[in-house]
Amino acid sequence: MRIEVLKSKIHRVKITQAELHYVGSITIDEALMDAALLIEGEKVQVVNINNGERLETYVIKGERNTGTICLNGPAARKAQVGDIVIVISYASMELEEAKQFKPSLVFPDPNNQLN
Repeated sequence: MRIEVLKSKIHRVKITQAELHYVGSITIDEALMDAALLIEGEKVQVVNINNGERLETYVIKGERNTGTICLNGPAARKAQVGDIVIVISYASMELEEAKQFKPSLVFPDPNNQLN
């Protein structure tokens, strides 16, 4: 049996941009992507702490060490610049593998930088 489990999480990052007229996605600082083991094009869930919105989209690589977290396209309507979000990815794996699996949890500072 395969189950879906938490693969990684970027916890409490600040939205730095919202670009409505852009192909839909979320742009994430490459350093944060690496820390969370995310790859470009990967499906993620974005949970907005400020307004409770939840959405699914895919990752676009942002410039490294800029702190960029940008919602693009229709997703831009789900958050305001300055909102705090959690970016979550999941993985499908066999039950026994899932029992041993440890997700990558990333806790950036208030400027979206790694400590």
